[in-house]
Amino acid sequence: MKKYIAFLRAINVGGTKIIKMEDLRKMFESFGCVNVQTYIQSGNVIFEAKESAGLEVKIEKQLETALGYKVETFLRTMDEIAKIASKPVFEPQGEETLHVVFLRNRQGVDEKSEQNLLSLKSEADDFAIKGGEVYNLRRDRDKSVFSNNFIEKVLKTEATTRNINTLRKIVEKFG
Repeated sequence: MKKYIAFLRAINVGGTKIIKMEDLRKMFESFGCVNVQTYIQSGNVIFEAKESAGLEVKIEKQLETALGYKVETFLRTMDEIAKIASKPVFEPQGEETLHVVFLRNRQGVDEKSEQNLLSLKSEADDFAIKGGEVYNLRRDRDKSVFSNNFIEKVLKTEATTRNINTLRKIVEKFG
């Protein structure tokens, strides 16, 4: 059994796609996952499952069947999240924040898309892409162009975003 974190996109944000965490835990258990736990109300599900190719797609389809709408799911192992949390590309200072964007394509994006994003670096935002994750160091929240939708449009792929502090707390609590 391997420990995974499913990051669900746009759950309990802005009053849409509302799911109680207890219901979400029960759904994952019904999918055959074990030791299912959730962290905060924004769609972070920690669980164990036999290592299986296609697990991310399987969970996404099962969630759609159970809920009646698509829930984009981004799956990473606890080991992957621990590495991201302990050695991010940027380390925020003072009022800066660091966001990690999980991309649909775990291999990353094509060179042109990467260059499009990196060309948008500014005094407010810095970006880096490492495999299937984008790192956004937000230096000035008021001037920042960053949002999950922004990343999806620039890179032309589905994505979901978490603050580095959330990832560190997941590793600390469940790792």
